[in-house]
Amino acid sequence: MKKFLPLTPVAGNGLLDRRLFLQGGVALGTAQLVAGNVQAAAARPESMSLPGEPFTPYGQPAQFEEDVVRYPAPNRVLRNNGASWTPLHRLEGMITPNGLHYERHHNGVPQIDPAEHRLLVHGLVRQPAFFSIDNLLRYPMRSQICFVECGGNSNAGWNKTPSRAEAGYFHGLVSCSEWTGVPLSTVLAEVGIEETAKWLIADGADAFAMNISVPIEKVMDDAILALYQNGERLRPENGYPLRLILPGWEGVLNVKWLRALKAAEKPIMARNETARYTELLPSGKARMFTFTMEAKSLITSPSGGMVLKQGPGLYQVTGLAWSGRGRIKQVDVSADGGESWAPAELQDPVLPKAFTRFRIPWQWDGSPATLKSRAVDETGYVQPEREQLVAAQGRQGFYHYNAIVTWSVDEYGDVTHVYDAEQKQSGTDVSIDADWD
Repeated sequence: MKKFLPLTPVAGNGLLDRRLFLQGGVALGTAQLVAGNVQAAAARPESMSLPGEPFTPYGQPAQFEEDVVRYPAPNRVLRNNGASWTPLHRLEGMITPNGLHYERHHNGVPQIDPAEHRLLVHGLVRQPAFFSIDNLLRYPMRSQICFVECGGNSNAGWNKTPSRAEAGYFHGLVSCSEWTGVPLSTVLAEVGIEETAKWLIADGADAFAMNISVPIEKVMDDAILALYQNGERLRPENGYPLRLILPGWEGVLNVKWLRALKAAEKPIMARNETARYTELLPSGKARMFTFTMEAKSLITSPSGGMVLKQGPGLYQVTGLAWSGRGRIKQVDVSADGGESWAPAELQDPVLPKAFTRFRIPWQWDGSPATLKSRAVDETGYVQPEREQLVAAQGRQGFYHYNAIVTWSVDEYGDVTHVYDAEQKQSGTDVSIDADWD
């Protein structure tokens, strides 16, 4: 006879063994029992009596899921400048659908004819060359599942009061896709990059004329000239027809609508690596070229704005973790504000520089609780508490916020964002006028 794990807490306030849901035979107790006539309850639904809708050339979400959308936050001052958040709290698994991938635009979305588009590779190379999209489509390609995260993601966490936005509309300037394209090292080998080249300057074909500097070491390691996202050609808002993908590095470096790559001895020192994407530290010094996105985790359910409608009982705590340094090694979850922790189950596949889904069962007894998650990556880096992060970086920087996120559950099952277990003050959302660079 199969033995099942007992419903014994492994950490404070009701967290249960992470293997509980894996063993099978454990229900959440939410099924509606049939009362009375079983045959009446099993009556054929109307959908079995009428012909269905005709099929279409491109599938769309069900009409009942129309509220699962990105949250747009346009800049009120600069036209066509702004961002849209991915609704992480409404999604499952590790892959973000193309239509829900976060957006960050500085001057709108260009509409580019791939037949006219060219990639120029020049500078410190032996044979400068143009590559058409058709040229690049003939090269051997590779795919990598990885996240792209804006350096300004989660920056409302720097505010003195907690945000009241839902999880994805606070932390959703990050998404995870399968990117397919030509290894950039292949193209550089063909043009013959000079030994004196230490940086590659990437230029975009948008009206903002984005340009940014990338170290050659990263370019030769895992950079991709992406043509496809999740199996289909890139969407315009995600860089069609060509995008640079630098797995694990901050989003601004993943230049969309890529038109030129210049090999150089030094960085270009553009606006987005001097006036922006630098952090003023408590010492008074400014930190530049903070490329790698550090380990981070986020409980997506239950999370801010949700309600535990079924009352006390067994729930699944689930969320996402990611690190620009490599694989997630462990995610610990606490239901008592960090007094005790239990390891969550990591859902396969656990890939480097990609979303990792984690899950753990939780027996809520109906009393107030404080939920947290803490990621550890394969390098040993541990996601910091907010107090640690603020002490190290101050509150003047705006970028690279990766502190532990705390959700408070009250006795009615309402979930809100707090900075610690005792804090109950009202929060303020980050201004939609903020520069999301």
